[in-house]
Amino acid sequence: MSQSAVKPPVGSLKADKHELAVQLRAGNGLITMETRDELRAEQLFRHTLREVFRPLFRWTAAGGLERLDMDAPVDDDVNSPEAVLRYIRDRQEPGVFLLMDFHPYLDNPIHVRLLREVARAASPGAPNVVMISPELDLPRELQPLAVPFDLSVPTEEELEYMVREEGQAWAEHNHGQRVKASRRALNLLINNLRGLPMKDARRLARNAIWNDGALTEKDLPDVMEAKFRMLDPGGVLSFEMETESFAQVAGLSRLKDWLNQRAPIFAKGEPPPGLDMPRGILLLGVQGCGKSLAARAVAGVFGVPLLRLDCGALYNKYHGESERNLRESLASAELMAPCVLWLDEIEKGMSVSDTDGGTSQRMLGSFLTWMAERGKPVFLVATANDIEKLPPEMVRQGRFDEIFFVDLPSRSVRQSVIAIHLQRRELDPDDYDLDRLADVSEGYSGAELEQAVVSACYAAYANGGAPDSEGIRKAIADTRPLSVVRRESIESLRAWAAERTVPAD
Repeated sequence: MSQSAVKPPVGSLKADKHELAVQLRAGNGLITMETRDELRAEQLFRHTLREVFRPLFRWTAAGGLERLDMDAPVDDDVNSPEAVLRYIRDRQEPGVFLLMDFHPYLDNPIHVRLLREVARAASPGAPNVVMISPELDLPRELQPLAVPFDLSVPTEEELEYMVREEGQAWAEHNHGQRVKASRRALNLLINNLRGLPMKDARRLARNAIWNDGALTEKDLPDVMEAKFRMLDPGGVLSFEMETESFAQVAGLSRLKDWLNQRAPIFAKGEPPPGLDMPRGILLLGVQGCGKSLAARAVAGVFGVPLLRLDCGALYNKYHGESERNLRESLASAELMAPCVLWLDEIEKGMSVSDTDGGTSQRMLGSFLTWMAERGKPVFLVATANDIEKLPPEMVRQGRFDEIFFVDLPSRSVRQSVIAIHLQRRELDPDDYDLDRLADVSEGYSGAELEQAVVSACYAAYANGGAPDSEGIRKAIADTRPLSVVRRESIESLRAWAAERTVPAD
């Protein structure tokens, strides 16, 4: 992996520099920038002020106030938060002041008052205050006066240059030995680093390269898991390490064909002319029949990470927190793109109630807007058990690419399910009478058949032997399937799905 053929890219800082110069020249007295990448933010200001021609200062709680654009001392003692704000307020000439991690001091009314005075006195020749922090929650008094600035994430060209820099550094440390890498692995790594600040992307790329001096597709799961942890979306969204291949999913032949047709397009990231990118599916069906397994298999077919959104955990008793949970989860999914976002039991999070003060209606509206407007390759897989709890807006034509119904397994599928679960327990399916077991298990779901195999194994091992066909048959007979216990509701679901969905098998 050579660096010499690649020139340093201009990157996204060029567009940021223009926008920032406009804000500074316009005299915005208070600018906020939420980012963990302080070095990139500072680099942007250094580049911008070469054209705007203003002194650049930086204040930190540890180092006080210092000048960045030249080696010149600051006359006054301006180490404390109050002192630096008074210094800025009383300054009679232009200057840009970067206040790093100032957010802990915003609960002091004197600091808020001083910031208001600085912001209200703003003019093209007055000082500019820029608060740079990973997270900023401004007091209500400051919100109308502050102008937010979003620092662009690195472009693919910048990321590639950075990865090659890290490869060159490894080579120099290892006596000129080159990093082993394929173009595909490099492209996949760059694709998976998108959305991260440069310093975080560099750390992940460095770990992948310095681990073994190679960059391969085997490095990518660790990179994606580390990226997910950096985004820190909380407990509502989880990163699923284990995806499945459809070889481990019995039946669902129509769903498999549908996904296999779209997988190359999703992987390429650009649909053919006249087509849209695959956007998502709704899996409706009987409990225990493989909806969750199919959701995991979608990520395996597409070869992308799987994120699971626990819809039941979205709601919070505090006002606004439920909407925030959803908003942050969807934003994290877009930063992880390309990925599969699995909404497990979507009816628990998107059903509308008249007793929650409008929270559920706002949640539904936000989610539907995101579904319609998302610009990142996030393939949505929603699973549902109770279609009646989903609002009509969710299941109307066009929300999902397709709605598949996952029914109770047929006889041949039941044979395959039992065989798969025997193999998972290192038992040879050829030693068992699968035809008979399939005959006696009509009406059983895949989950119920798995438990029958597990029960037969426990019973056999307790007696010092191995499970046989008779033991599995007995375990099946000892269980009352859901299709019997909840016959009426399942028949109602099947009747609804018959005219409105596509059979998954």
